[in-house]
This record gives sequence, structure tokens and C-alpha cells, in this order.
Amino acid sequence: MQTIQHILYGAANVIVVLLVAPFFEGVLRKVTARIQSRKGPPLWQPYYDLLKLLGKEDIESGSSPAMQRFAAYLSLAAVLTVATLVPMGAPAPMGAGGDAVLLIYLLTLCGVSTLLAALAAGSVYSVVGMSREMMAMLSLEPILAIAIVVGAMHTGSLRLDAVLSGSAYAGGTFPLAGLMLLGVTLLALQAFIGRVPFDISEAETEIMEGPLVEYSGPKLALFKYSQMAKLVVYGALLTGIFFPWGNGLPYPLGLAILLVKVFILVLLVTVVAATHARYRIDQALRYYVSLLGASGAALVLAAFGY
Repeated sequence: MQTIQHILYGAANVIVVLLVAPFFEGVLRKVTARIQSRKGPPLWQPYYDLLKLLGKEDIESGSSPAMQRFAAYLSLAAVLTVATLVPMGAPAPMGAGGDAVLLIYLLTLCGVSTLLAALAAGSVYSVVGMSREMMAMLSLEPILAIAIVVGAMHTGSLRLDAVLSGSAYAGGTFPLAGLMLLGVTLLALQAFIGRVPFDISEAETEIMEGPLVEYSGPKLALFKYSQMAKLVVYGALLTGIFFPWGNGLPYPLGLAILLVKVFILVLLVTVVAATHARYRIDQALRYYVSLLGASGAALVLAAFGY
């Protein structure tokens, strides 16, 4: 009976992400337009965009169509799998089927799918976008991995229900490492989800969507859906590690509080995106390396019990 309950909660997480992610994307677009003194599209425009792309003909234009299809499916599947491991108003539904190490692998797989998509497209622009995405991954993925590892060190467990329950502050003394990682992850949030000023790998005005330049129709819809879903999944992941308050409430109320916290993070992302110009790749890499250095210092402090 408990196994069935976990499966239902996991399915509920996937449904919530699929339903809510386009709405948050609509909020991001609308608020961005308001900040820039524009009217902006309606909140429901992302839903219309996805439906339009899904209804188009699936044109095979890359050098490896089979790999393109696989990368598109993998992109959304990886994000939704992470959703089943993250608490969203209830304990991590499929936490018994994985641990913090699996979570780190799946988060990395979300980026790997973009690299595969760019490589399969075979375009000059997609290769440039792939190289930028790879450099960002090498700098950014360790930051989130360190946040998860520090949580595991503080709780003495790799179980997801322990790591994703305010583990950043679970050390025996003043949680200096957790506070440092909180600052680092908030500063890196924009880059984790590939938003301005860190959308360097796609840079529409420069390399025309980069890794996705050769994609259209249903495959492009899957990639766009994956990017939207990251807003919710990464927001839920960060709230689990750093803002766990309210997670123990009954399911519908706990889910509502989680969505409010994610909504606040979306507004933060929106304000930064609307008020900053895109960084150059060298500027972004220097920024990533500084954040990585700070997260490494936090890891050392956590090893000494801080």
C-alpha cells in the first residue's frame, strides 16, 4: 500500500510540473514586459506555443535524426524524473528508489541531453552552443552537487528525505557552510536554468538558439517544455535544501506553500533577467569560477562541522 502511495505522489509531482511550468514561464514573460514598459503576451501564451509546436510537422534536418529524437525525449524525461525525487508538498515520493548520488547524476543528465542535441544537429551554430553549454556545465554542475553533498554530510545520510529537508542548516554548530551555499546557489540560479544574463549557449541574437538551432515542431516543443519545467523542479530542489519550512504540512497545503516559494524564486529570476544584459562567455566563466570557489570553501567548512 505504501509503495502505491509513493507512485501516486510521484505521478502527482510530474503532473504538477507539466501543468504549472508553462504558467510560471508566462509569469516570467509578463513581468519582464511590465518592467520594460511593455504590455507583454498573455499568461497562457506558453501553453499556446507548446500546442502549436506539437501540432507542426516533425522535420528531420540534422545529421543524426535518431539521436535528435532521443535527445529531445531524454531532455524532458530527465527533468520529470528529478521531479519524482524532489519533495513537493510531501516527502520525496520515489526517495526509496534513489539517493543523493542518483539525484546528482540526473541533474547532470539534464545538461547532457542538450549536448547530445547540439552534436546530433551538426550545425556550426549548434556546435558553438554546445561548447558554451559544456563549459557552463563543468563550472555550474559541481556547485549544485556540492550543495547536495554538504547536506548529506550534515545529516550523515544520502537519503533524499534527509538531504532535501533543510539539510544545509543541519550541522551541529552555526550553519556557516549552509549560509554560504545559500548565497552561492541564489547567485547561480539564473545560470542553472539558462536565463538572461546567462543564456549564453543559445544567445538568439548571436548564434540563433545555439544547440537548438536545427530543431522545430514536436522536438523543439519537448526542449522548450524541459526548460520551463526546470523553473519548477530546480525551484523545488532549492527550497527543499534551503527553505524547507512548511514541508511537513498536509499534502494540498504543503504543495500550495511550495508553489508560493517557487513563485517567489521565479519573480527573482524575472527581475534579474529583465534588468541585465547578456554576459559574454568569458565574463560568465569568471563568474562561475568565483561561485565554484566559494562553494568549495563551504564544502571545506562543512567537513569541519560548520
